[in-house]
Amino acid sequence: MKLDPYKHELRYFNWKSKIGNKLPEISDSSSKLILNYIFDMEKGLNVSSVNKKGSRGFPRLNNLRQRLIFLCKKFQEMYDLDDISKITEEQLFSFFNSMRNGEIKTLDGKTYKSVADYIKVFKSFWHWYQKVNKKNGNGIIDITEDLDTSSEKPKWVYLDEDQVKKLCNKAKPEYRVFIMFLFDTGMRAPSELINIKVSDFLDDYKELFIRDEISKTFGRRIKLLISSELVRDFVKENNLEQDDYLFKISPSVVNRYLRRLALKVFGEGVSLAGEKYSNLTMYDFGHVSCCYWLPRYKSESALKYRFDWKKSDKIHYYSELLGMKDTIQEEDLLIDVTKTEIEKRLISSERDNEVLKERVASMEGQMKEILGEVRNITNRLDR
Repeated sequence: MKLDPYKHELRYFNWKSKIGNKLPEISDSSSKLILNYIFDMEKGLNVSSVNKKGSRGFPRLNNLRQRLIFLCKKFQEMYDLDDISKITEEQLFSFFNSMRNGEIKTLDGKTYKSVADYIKVFKSFWHWYQKVNKKNGNGIIDITEDLDTSSEKPKWVYLDEDQVKKLCNKAKPEYRVFIMFLFDTGMRAPSELINIKVSDFLDDYKELFIRDEISKTFGRRIKLLISSELVRDFVKENNLEQDDYLFKISPSVVNRYLRRLALKVFGEGVSLAGEKYSNLTMYDFGHVSCCYWLPRYKSESALKYRFDWKKSDKIHYYSELLGMKDTIQEEDLLIDVTKTEIEKRLISSERDNEVLKERVASMEGQMKEILGEVRNITNRLDR
């Protein structure tokens, strides 16, 4: 069983049982469309041809329903639309532009930072709507094709190796192994982290198997080169059994502690990745770990395997190349042609050495024969 720290599954089914066949505060037409879409995504039906097949996870389902309900209400309020499918391309662009420039604000009066996320949700809904209608013989144009889904990358807290050690040394004993384990593995926290069991460790805690059912993309077996001994001692000191979870934590409690600890150790300063140290969370250690391992891994594919990534762009997204050094050497200045010429000369020199060795060996043999003859002559004269 996979632990669900934010109770996404429970929240989804509670919502589903509560709403019945009608979404409150939304017109019948829009409600029917949204519910059909959500339930299709739950089953994996009518998924866009360019997207991953299969049913959507509960975090995704909750995200879809919340954002689409918000959009329905706003479209009703601003454009008097009782049917979300009747929105025009012009209205759609006008709405999302208003979200970006701050004309439409959050409940606390701030400008939306995640407009691209709302756009992506609507695009997903619209592509489903197109596919359903296509099956019924109706062609629906894609009014979302030109929507801008770009967004600024969120700021995060960057720590170098020395800063991680400094943070760890100031942490409570029970948090030291936690911090170094996250730094070492770079695993997703809390989703993967809280599902790690003692039985997932191999080779006397030198390796960790992250199971398929708890990973986002694929299961993987990685080496622990920093936290192995700490984990081994932690398991022993806490008398953990094979089927016990390594860390039984509350994500919100842990993040509060990390923020307080970082504030105490580093103050209110801003890290190189743009976020204040005092806003440190478990999530940041995925970035920090990537920055540490990037210059140490010899191949990009091996690094992607460790971090459960399929695409290479994740490497830059997570690291932003922070902490990288220039490692070029003088020998790297030798271009391939020069290297080839040098290699040819070395081969020729080796051949000359072999010929010389053969000649020396032949001369040594001749000298032995001459010495033998000299001894024979000397012996005969002595007689």
